[in-house]
Amino acid sequence: MESQFPEQMLQRLERNGVVSVLILENANHAVPLAKALLAGGIDAMELTLRTAAAIDALKLIRQHVPDMLAGIGTVLNEAQVDEVMAAGAHFAVSPGLNPDVVERAQEIGLPFAPGVMTPSEIEVGLELGCREMKFFPAVPSGGLAMLDSIRAPYAHLGARFIPLGGINEANMETWLKNPAVFALGGSWLTPQDVIKAENWAEVTRRAQVARKIADSVRA
Repeated sequence: MESQFPEQMLQRLERNGVVSVLILENANHAVPLAKALLAGGIDAMELTLRTAAAIDALKLIRQHVPDMLAGIGTVLNEAQVDEVMAAGAHFAVSPGLNPDVVERAQEIGLPFAPGVMTPSEIEVGLELGCREMKFFPAVPSGGLAMLDSIRAPYAHLGARFIPLGGINEANMETWLKNPAVFALGGSWLTPQDVIKAENWAEVTRRAQVARKIADSVRA
């Protein structure tokens, strides 16, 4: 099965191993935050559509931090698919699987990974042509044991996952070693208190730690 992601982007995500997941209340934080992540070696991020600042933040990052692979998360309807594509998102993801959203993303050429948590959802995703899917919420739903169990019947079809939810510095190495995991997402790199304090040095420090762990696995 072919990927919905361009090969170069997919290779970059897999090589990077970590996608920083951000909830931004203030779009003015977007550029320094993206630069802080890059300084620590993390060059992929997902801005969630949980706040009104997400689209403006994406536009600013695309304009001022061109080396960052910037995607959008929490895409829940077709109108949002069009909106994030127009804003310049490199890719998009959703917490669940909505066939209408997946098909709209395919229509306009937006690389898209739907969220799945059950075998039935994986089957629907595969039927829609999605080889890469988000496993969410990863830890609360059963962790790696759950992922291994539900992916086993579909491994021969090339199904791969980006887990999100409960991933952190302490357990990321174990997740990245799993052959079904091509990258993982996490918000521990950019916690809200650190963002509000504009402590970009701490973001860079966290990114450096994650980069070191990811490199030890990917190498």
